[in-house]
Parts: sequence; structure tokens; C-alpha cells
Amino acid sequence: MAKLPFYQESAADLYQRLQTSEHGLSSATAQERLSANGHNVLNQQKTTSLLQKFFAQFKDFMIIVLLVAALIAGLTGEVVDAVIILVVVVLNAIFGVFQEAKAEEAINALKEMSAPNATIRRDGQVMTVKSDELVVGDIVLLEAGDIIPADLRLLDVASLKVEESALTGESVPVEKADALLTGADLPIGDRHNMAFMNSNVTYGRATGVVVATGMQTEVGRIAGMIEAADETTTPLQANLTQLGKSLTILILVIAAIVFAMGMWRQAESLIDMLLTAISLAVAAIPEGLPAIVTITLALGTQRMAKRHAIVRKLPAVETLGSTDIIASDKTGTLTQNKMTVEKVYEDLRLTDAHTVDFDRENHLAQVMILSNDTKVTPDGLAGDPTETALVQYQMDRNYPVDQVLTDMPRVAEIPFDSERKLMSTVHPLADGRFLIAVKGAPDELLKRVTRLAKDGAISPLSDADRQHILDTNHNMATQALRVLAFAYRITDQVPTNMTSETVENDLILAGMVGMIDPERPEVAQAVADAKSAGIRPMMITGDHRDTAAAIAVRLGIIDKGETAAVITGAELDEMDDATFAKKVSDYAVYARVAPEHKVRIVNAWQKRGKVVAMTGDGVNDAPALKAADIGIGMGITGTEVSKGASDMVLADDNFSTIVVAVEEGRKVFANIQKAIQYLLSANLGEVLTLFMMTMLGWQILAPVHILWINLVTDTLPAIALGVEPMEKNIMQQKPRGRQSNFFSGGVFGGIVYQGLLEGAITLGVYWLAITYPVHQATQLAHADALTMAFATLGLIQLFHAFNSKSIHGSIFTVGLFKNKFFNWAIVIAFALLAMTILVPGLNSMFHVAHLDGFQWGIVLLASFMMIVIVEIVKFFQRRVLK
Repeated sequence: MAKLPFYQESAADLYQRLQTSEHGLSSATAQERLSANGHNVLNQQKTTSLLQKFFAQFKDFMIIVLLVAALIAGLTGEVVDAVIILVVVVLNAIFGVFQEAKAEEAINALKEMSAPNATIRRDGQVMTVKSDELVVGDIVLLEAGDIIPADLRLLDVASLKVEESALTGESVPVEKADALLTGADLPIGDRHNMAFMNSNVTYGRATGVVVATGMQTEVGRIAGMIEAADETTTPLQANLTQLGKSLTILILVIAAIVFAMGMWRQAESLIDMLLTAISLAVAAIPEGLPAIVTITLALGTQRMAKRHAIVRKLPAVETLGSTDIIASDKTGTLTQNKMTVEKVYEDLRLTDAHTVDFDRENHLAQVMILSNDTKVTPDGLAGDPTETALVQYQMDRNYPVDQVLTDMPRVAEIPFDSERKLMSTVHPLADGRFLIAVKGAPDELLKRVTRLAKDGAISPLSDADRQHILDTNHNMATQALRVLAFAYRITDQVPTNMTSETVENDLILAGMVGMIDPERPEVAQAVADAKSAGIRPMMITGDHRDTAAAIAVRLGIIDKGETAAVITGAELDEMDDATFAKKVSDYAVYARVAPEHKVRIVNAWQKRGKVVAMTGDGVNDAPALKAADIGIGMGITGTEVSKGASDMVLADDNFSTIVVAVEEGRKVFANIQKAIQYLLSANLGEVLTLFMMTMLGWQILAPVHILWINLVTDTLPAIALGVEPMEKNIMQQKPRGRQSNFFSGGVFGGIVYQGLLEGAITLGVYWLAITYPVHQATQLAHADALTMAFATLGLIQLFHAFNSKSIHGSIFTVGLFKNKFFNWAIVIAFALLAMTILVPGLNSMFHVAHLDGFQWGIVLLASFMMIVIVEIVKFFQRRVLK
């Protein structure tokens, strides 16, 4: 016979099933169960050693190509080339390991929080133990402020409220009870006689029996879903893989053609032609690209960290830049995660809360803080968020809260309970009488009200007054405000029989307040910025439909009255995946959703080819965080599970930080794209130069020439392009989308014509030098021509680096010398290039000759033509684009 769910079992049946009692387990039994079932902890995420991280860097396709090139170079005697390639590869791997380790440190710093203790009953005695030592059958005692240490079936409840947002996404604390529930397959949010691991007690007290620990809890079940989820491939990883494969095919084809042509012409030996083919391979491979991408991403992560976004995985930086959809949790991300008084209803008038000032004797102000269990501590206010909001509101208005609490201490009370939805307290007055302060749900409180306080006078409550109050309550509720009503009565003595019937009657209505978890002030602008950038913001929350819709309207996610854009989890369950995939673009707000709903939403958008960013702080968000293209966890309120599933963590839990990160991501992609255009056009120029030199039978540039140009005049400016300032209007452009790549937006065309131009200019200089030589001796003339070609190819690329500051923009509009790193990179690269020609010893190592002033003039003029011609082409490109 199948066992009943715990929420359907009585206390007696539970004790028998779990082999425990109301006095708790014995210490011996608890130790046996701990040994058998393990500690009450979630599985830790597997970490990799530094060595494992290091070898993982070599899985990159481009790195494998470089290693093969180094191997061939070494086998054919080009040891210097092989060593330099290996140094680049190893440095790249070390940098990748360093960044990954730094990201793990940042996350660990956020996760540092000691496990809470638990108050339990064992051997018939109340004691405190570490929560990880709890076992099934332990009797746990809960009170306000406690973190629930395991999954519990509640047995004895006194006005218990539990904040379960980490698990269910519902921002308002849930009222708990100990009565049996009869419904089958109840969702977690409706299991009111259960309390779940990692949720917080905000009010009241209770006793419960542990029914599940560790990975068997609801939190653990979701953690298991995360472990089973597949890793997503980022657009950057896909683009780099595609680029690496394309380059490899290109390299092999060109090298094979050159080798075959050389052997057919029989101008060179087999070994010489093999070396020529290797030179072409070296020329075609952008050795610095993996390092440049890694450095650009790493610098992006540092800038983002300063702006409160901690990146755990480097490619996530660029993924943000291609984001089409930002699906955000509501509570704590879009809102402040604290209830705030927004409206005050007094004297039959509704006003904005910030415009109201209460005097010391105002009964509404008194009841708000007296019929209230908030504790004022040195560390702030402690208690139920709704009640602390009432006290905080009065404190913010400089009301003498401490003085009133001191002068009017509580002498009797009827605690709140979920059936009558009221709370009453009794307090002495200065004249010897007593004030009965009552707080509760407006509809319930109005049943007990007979009079009304208005403009300092007390009058009977008329039917018209009653209707006005009910209408006002309804209007505030439709705006997703949580409404509380306050009433009072003055008596000569403390009631001898403190029951609802004798105390809560013939009351005078003092007023009502409307409260809400308000939106963060900066989020509305961030939503507007996201929309102007072509990104669609969405809200996914466990809160009720009306609350979610109201906040979404206030933030500009949806327009007022746009009810069709709001859907609940229950309505989503009625759709199959095919129907939902067709209609997913109709919805912008998802309310009362479960973890599996969030994954469905992410998957539906991904099937449409969209890049999805998902934010969340709860365990219930973690599966969707892992399924999304970029999961964004919360650093302050986030659970360890949600942070572990994320690609990025917001240190300030703020939605606007995501938009800042998107901006940074777009900048990173734009800069990588500039570096790729620069590198590949340079490499194409080198390939064309070598290819034509081979075909024409000219003396060709050696592998050491090409590698020096690639590592010095290519790599240093390319790295500097990675930190170029952001171009104007980058956040007014539409997202690139999943289908775009590094060659999109005219980059491929730029690579082709600029590479052809570089090669043509270099070959032209070589032809000029060999046709009109300065030295008549053939050997010297060839040495001069080769040196001039080498210097021209290097200098062209330094001049071309200025062109690459913008794909289409003129160098005169992007700021020629704004980037200090770029300026130094050009100076250092020029100095290193010049040294190989000018410094004795180095020039013989590089097989180059000294040049005179006339020859340097030709080299400089020819190289500068690169800027002139590209500027002319860009001018016409901009005209066409307009």
C-alpha cells in the first residue's frame, strides 16, 4: 500500500511511521540515523583542481590547431617558431585558469554563511544542535527569526507565518496551520501544514517533526534537477568554434595549393616547399586570437565586478551582449523585497503615505505600532515584514515610536489567527483607562466597527460610510496593495475575559493603509533602456496575478490594461509545448509559477532562436538559471543552489545592473569583432603576400618574419582594441541574435578587401624595390626588397589598427588617442619592429638588411595609404547604410 503524503497524516500516524514521539528521539537513535543516512546538507558542487582547469583550456579548437602547427614547425627544424607558438598557447591557458579561479573565489566569498543551529527536543529535553546533525524523526521547535533547518510536518502551530520565496517565489509570508490536508498532489505553496528547508519564520511559533533531510528535501530535489541539467553553449563559444573550423579548412586548402604548385614548378626542394606551406599556415592562423578573446573577456569581467556584476564563466560576458530576452524574478530584483506603506486612508480620505504627518495622540498611528509584534533591536526591526513596515513608516515620519511603546506597554492581547484575521492588544492610557488596539483584514474588521473617527470627532458609521470604505479597500486591492484596517476602543478596565466576542466589538475605525513591496526606483529606467536596446524584459514570479501585473505596469514591462500579457502557471499547464511555443511572445508576465514552468518559458524562447537571460534568487529558480543562455543569480538574497547554477551573480541584487552588464557585453563583442577584423585582414594580407611571392618565384618572407609580425604588430594592437571605449548609441542597436557571428555587420567584407589591400601594397613595395634597386648587387637588392616588404607588412598593420577602432566609423569620430593602452601598444610594436631592422645582431637573426632614408620613406608612405584608402571606402559604406 502506497504511503500517504506527510501533509495527509495525523500526528499519531506520523510518530508511528517515523518511529518517534512528541518527546523526540533518543540521542542513540539520532546517532544511528545520522550514521545511516548522512548529514542534513545538500550535495556540494564538484570543484576542479588547478591542473584540471589548466588542461581544460586546451580543448579549444583554435588551440589544437596551434599545437599541430607548433609540432610541424618543430619537426621541420623551425624550433624558434615552435617555441614561440607554445609560449603563446601556455600563457593563454594560464590566464584562463587564473580568471576561472578568481571567479570561484568571488562566488565563495558570497556563499560564506555558517549553517544555522536548530532547537530540538531529544531525550525529552530541549537542546540546540547544528542543523546538519538533524535526522528524520527529530522534533524541531520554531519561533520568529528561525531558518527552517529541514522539511517538517507541523504539529503544533501558534500564528506561524513562513517566508518561502526562495522555494515558491511568493513574496508575502505564508500562514501555516497544523490541520490535516486532504487534497491530492498539492503544490508546495498550498501545503500549509508543512515547513520547508531554508525558508524563514517571520511570525509566531510552532513545533514540527523532521520528515526529510539533505537531498531528500524539496530544496534537495531541485538541486538534483540542476545536477542533471545539460550545460548550454554560449554564442561566443559557438562563434569561436565555427571560426576555428573555417580557418583550419582555409589554411589546409591554401597550404596544399601552394605546396602542389611549388612541387609542380620544381623551383624548390620538398623540404623547402614544406617550410613554405608552414609559413602560410603560420600566416593564416591568428595565434593571438585565443589570448585576445580571453583578455578582452577578463577585462570586461573586472569592469563588471566594479559595477556589482560578478562573472563566474568568461563567455557569459559576451553572451549578455547578444541577449534578446531578460526574464526576471520580481521579489528583490525588480522590487525592494520589503513591504512599504504607500497609501493612508483616514477621515474617509485616501492620500499618499509620504504626505501624511501624525501627531503623538493620533489613534491610527498608535494602533499601527501597538497592535504589532515587531521588535525594535540595535540591529534594526525584527518581525513579520508587514508589521515591521508599519513601524518603519512611523519612524521615517519621526513619530515617537519608542516613547509610545514605553508609555503604553501591552498588558493583554488576543494573538492573530488565520480564521478571524484580527489581532488585538490592550494598553494603559495616562488617565487610567485602557486602549484596545485592533488590526486586521478590512472586511473582517468592519463587521465589528460601529463608529468612525473623522476630523477629530467620533460619529456613528453610516451605510454610505461603510460602502465608501469597502470601495476604497477594493480599489487599493486592484492596485495590488495589501490593505490593513485599524480600529480601537477605550475601556475603563482590562477585559477579564480576553476573547474575540468580548473584546473585538463596538470598535471605532481609525483608518486603513495600503502596502506593497515597491519597485526599485532605478528599475523603471533600466526597463526602458532594455526596451530601447531591443531587449524584451519579462517578469516571472511566484506572486499572485494582480500583484505581478500591478508592479509590471509600474515598471513599464506591460501597459495599463494589458491583461492578456499576464498568464498564470495554472493556465500554462493547460497548454501543450507546441501551443505555448506559438503563443510565448504574447506574454510578458508569468504569475504563480513553479520551477518547471520557468524552464518551459526559457526553452520556448530558445526554440525561437532567442538568447535568454534568466534571473532568480531561489532554489526554485535554479533549474531555469541553468537552462538559460545566461543564468543570473542574486548575491545578497540568493541561495547557494541558485548562485551555483548561475553564470553571473549580481552583488547588489539589482535589475538595473543586468542592463549595465548587457551594455558591457555589447562593448566586449564589438571590441572582439574589431580585433578579429584587424587580425584576419592582417593574416589575409600575409597569406596573399606569401602566396603571390611563391607563385611569382620571388624570395619569400620566412616563418620567423611572419610570426614576429603576428605576435608584435598584430597581437599588441589587437589586445588594445579589446579595451576600446564604447561607441556611441551601442544600446540603441537591436540585439544581434543567436544566428549572428563575428563576420556579421560588414566585418567579412572588411576582412576581404582590407586583406587584399594589405597584400597588394606589400607586394607593390617589394616589386618597386626589386625593379628599382638602391644596390646593384643582386643579393643586396633582394635583401633590401625583402626587408622593405617585411617593414611595410608590419607598418601597414600598425596604421590599419587605427582603421579598426570602428567597423564603419571614421577614425576622426572615434577618438584617435583616447585609448592609452592602444597608444602604448602602437609605440611598443613599432619599436620592436624597428629593432629587428636597426639593431645589429637582431637583423642578422631575422635575415633583414639596413634601409636608407629613401627606402624608409617609401615604406612609410605606402603603409600610410592603408588609412587613406580605408577611410574612402568607409565614407561610401556609410552613405550606402544611410
